[in-house]
Amino acid sequence: MDAPSILQDVESLERVRTDRSGYVPATLPDGVVIAQTIDDVVATLQYATEHSIPVVTRGAGSGLAGGSSASRGEIVLDVGGMNQILELDPLEQLAVVQPGVLNSAVSEAAAPHGLFYAPDPASMTYCSIGGNIATNAGGMRCAKYGVTRESVLALTVVLADGSILRTGGNTIKRVSGYDLTALMIGSEGTLGVVVEATLRLRPIPHHVSTLSAYFSDVVDAAQCASAIVASGVQPMILELMDGKTLDALDDHNATDHGTRGRAMLIVQTDGYGAREEMDVIEGVVSKATSSFTATSDAAQSETLVEARRGAIPAIGRRGTAFVGDVGVPRKHLGEMAREIVRIGDETGVDIYTIAHAGDGNLHPIVALGPGEAIHTGGPKEAMDQMFWAAHRLGGTLTGEHGVGALKTDWLVPELGDHALGLLSAIKNAFDPRGILNPGKAIYPSIPA
Repeated sequence: MDAPSILQDVESLERVRTDRSGYVPATLPDGVVIAQTIDDVVATLQYATEHSIPVVTRGAGSGLAGGSSASRGEIVLDVGGMNQILELDPLEQLAVVQPGVLNSAVSEAAAPHGLFYAPDPASMTYCSIGGNIATNAGGMRCAKYGVTRESVLALTVVLADGSILRTGGNTIKRVSGYDLTALMIGSEGTLGVVVEATLRLRPIPHHVSTLSAYFSDVVDAAQCASAIVASGVQPMILELMDGKTLDALDDHNATDHGTRGRAMLIVQTDGYGAREEMDVIEGVVSKATSSFTATSDAAQSETLVEARRGAIPAIGRRGTAFVGDVGVPRKHLGEMAREIVRIGDETGVDIYTIAHAGDGNLHPIVALGPGEAIHTGGPKEAMDQMFWAAHRLGGTLTGEHGVGALKTDWLVPELGDHALGLLSAIKNAFDPRGILNPGKAIYPSIPA
């Protein structure tokens, strides 16, 4: 197979240097390959293996942990142009897609058949399926439908040596052998390059009910979210935004959320029991606040959900938004929310909080000022404290964004040396020369 065509002009290299995390490597990568076919990916990895060249795979570049950032000595494999939906089977409720297909495009294609793709990151209109798989991305609907792993049935993966691995299949259940599909999901491009994915689709709900509730502070809102989880109902969406986030939304959209409370919950139920589940939720919420409304109107529901999707862009108008990604057991949401407020006050860092409260995944967002970087100074100290707070509560440093290049400092305390050793052995089995996205995902930082 011919050697890949590697672009090396500065404009191309600048475009693929980093992602949306705000982290910018000090140097440019050596080149970029624009892949259009599986053969392009195979040729690139065969060439890279032969010459021991590190390869960083990227799709839409929407990542938030520096996972697709690339520096001198590395080449970038850009699979964003592999963006076709290859098959859509309404009977089996599945779609076969290439890695560059945008998340929202899958649901758009499935909608005429009464189906949708459940994982819905806030970046769904500009993030790609390959990147979602790389980080096991989530979203608002994950409270009910789970993260990406629950919606991927099979993968076609090109390994480091250019060989092709096919995992999983078209059946919902499959337990033969080790689950290599699940292993690939969340591996952040360190084990192979996904070139096709078979995705599970679901029926579009016939009924939806949506509640919005306002609280005096983010801790009260988080505690109410925990109470909703404990009630036994299963909302499709259970989202939290603090007062600072509401202010940013109001400034951006000329709304008045911030004057109605200093924190907000958005709760949505779906399916034939949507109204009955919402009745239970209203009973829980009414014990925590009198400021709430529920609606079954589709337009009003969509307005509320879109407000939540717009939170990060609104914060981004106040500074470069770095989106944190800690997770805690849902019973500890209130405690973690309190810790984030404390950390912001003590460090002086401008922190906003939104959360997928239904699965305990909080996104503390640091608005970086001019000259600030997330990996130094006060912002890094705030991130460090947030990890340790989550760790004390039995939580994790990343719920859905991945470790990337920015969170490796905390791998050893979370996973331990023994587990990291086993992960390294798996990595070596798939990539013995260590050329795939080196320094990311399972590589703890080495103290200076």
